[in-house]
Parts: sequence; structure tokens; C-alpha cells
Amino acid sequence: MSNPTSAELEILQILWSLGEAKVKAVNDKLCEVKSVGYTTTLKTMQIMEQKGLLGRRKDGKSHIYFPQSVQADTQRSMLDRLLESAFGGSKSQLVMQLLGNKKISKKELNEIKEFLNKMEK
Repeated sequence: MSNPTSAELEILQILWSLGEAKVKAVNDKLCEVKSVGYTTTLKTMQIMEQKGLLGRRKDGKSHIYFPQSVQADTQRSMLDRLLESAFGGSKSQLVMQLLGNKKISKKELNEIKEFLNKMEK
């Protein structure tokens, strides 16, 4: 799978939540956050299809696009690349960097503790 750009990830996030959609629906969602032209969204989605990130099927005169992979698989692949390239494969360095640079909520900290406790058992 190709490594998605940040713009492609925004589109993937929308399609993962919707399941599938026409370009207009994706563009409308993108425009809720920032102004993006319809043709820009269309071209990006066409490129994503060529890269294997999206699939599409005909629906009358238009097309419906859908993600070619599930969200967890894409996240895992991207994280694996980051882990190897930026942290030399060290999971502890990645986690310490992540947790040391941002304020973490009590809820998130408890979720992490629960996860680590399960891993230890």
C-alpha cells in the first residue's frame, strides 16, 4: 500500500466514517473544516485510486469511492514505517517521545495503564 499524504488521510478519515461516498459528499465534509475546491477533491481521489488507496464503482453518471483498506491496517502500516525510520525500531523511544511532548488526559493515561496491564498478563 502506498503511503498516504496528509490530504489523502483527511479523505480516508471521511470515507472510513462513511464507508463509501461520492466526491461531492467528501468535498462537503472537507469544506466543514477548510475551503477545498471540488476539482481538487476529485483529482486527489482519482490519484488515490491510482495509488490503490481507494476503489470506485459507477453509480449512474457519477462514481462512488470507498477505502481499499481498513483504518487499523493503514494506521499500523504508517506507524511501522515511522517506528523504523524515526526511532530505529525502538518502541519505547516512540512511546516516551509521544507521551513526553503532549499533555495527556487522566482518561487516556488510565486507558494506557489498562492496556499495559493486559499486556503483562
